[in-house]
Amino acid sequence: MRYRLLGRTGLYVSELCLGTMTFGGHGFWKVMGGLGQDAATILVKQAFEAGVNFIDTANVYSLGESETITGNAIKNLGLPRDEIIVATKATGIMNATAANARGQSRYHLMNQVDASLNRLQLDHIDLYQLHGFDPLTPLEEALSTLNDLVRSGKVRYIGLCNMAAWQIMKGLAISEKNHWTRFESVQAYYTIAGRDLEREVLPLLQDQQLGLMVWSPLAGGLLSGKFSPNGDGPEGARRMSSDFPVVDKPRAFRCIDAMRVIAQHHQASVAQVALAWLLSRPQVSTVVVGARTPDQLADNLGATHLELSAEELTALDQVSALPSEYPGWMLSMQGQYRAKPPEKA
Repeated sequence: MRYRLLGRTGLYVSELCLGTMTFGGHGFWKVMGGLGQDAATILVKQAFEAGVNFIDTANVYSLGESETITGNAIKNLGLPRDEIIVATKATGIMNATAANARGQSRYHLMNQVDASLNRLQLDHIDLYQLHGFDPLTPLEEALSTLNDLVRSGKVRYIGLCNMAAWQIMKGLAISEKNHWTRFESVQAYYTIAGRDLEREVLPLLQDQQLGLMVWSPLAGGLLSGKFSPNGDGPEGARRMSSDFPVVDKPRAFRCIDAMRVIAQHHQASVAQVALAWLLSRPQVSTVVVGARTPDQLADNLGATHLELSAEELTALDQVSALPSEYPGWMLSMQGQYRAKPPEKA
């Protein structure tokens, strides 16, 4: 297992992060995995023994059950606190009948950080993330609250998930203006079959030195290579009942065809090739992998040993390339002005 710095911080995180959306089976989240305590603890132990030092959860996953299971696993296994990094999130609805049990108000964030700490059985959260954009709460309110949480010692770093480039940059500007703790990471959807992040968000992350945490790296299992274009797939697979995240299917299956050839050459799985492609991207700090079984997790962990050649990466880049859009093609043309320095006569 290799380790990478999270953005501009000095914090090293494993290149694979254990996602816990599969932990717990409350309501909607049951389709994601529905794992109980014993099954989840086995996965946490397996990941830690493989070198994974990063665990990502969220208060809304099974309405707190995922955090509880994660906290119990850490405690029951006796994992050393100074060797694990725990990330969680807040924003989603935690009580459908309570008006203020949602969003990024000071009221909600203060309540939820204490609730998360209690469920996780920890005295601090290493990375606390806004789980999306709240159009009703001013970013100033959310960021001042997060700054206070860092100053209190309950939170070490802050991050965000699923925001547009302008929203991220606005948040960074507000923090800089007020000398508050700033976002250090962005958790976003990014796969070889869904490279939309490269249009606006990825250049921003590079410019502002933000770490990238990738969620759903296999596009909800679609990039495992176990599905066919006609919709057939493994019985009980999440993709069979929940077509999420949204994917350009024709492009995805072109990518799968190309990855299948490479996988056969390396005696690897298609999923490992998809993960290895992501791990080759310089801006990626960590790839969040979720699993239902030890075999699935073992396959994901195996991607860290797969090195794709320059030719293979070029082939995958070409088959997965985004259609050209304005102003991207104009910016590319403008970049040619400085591509090569002038030569002296």
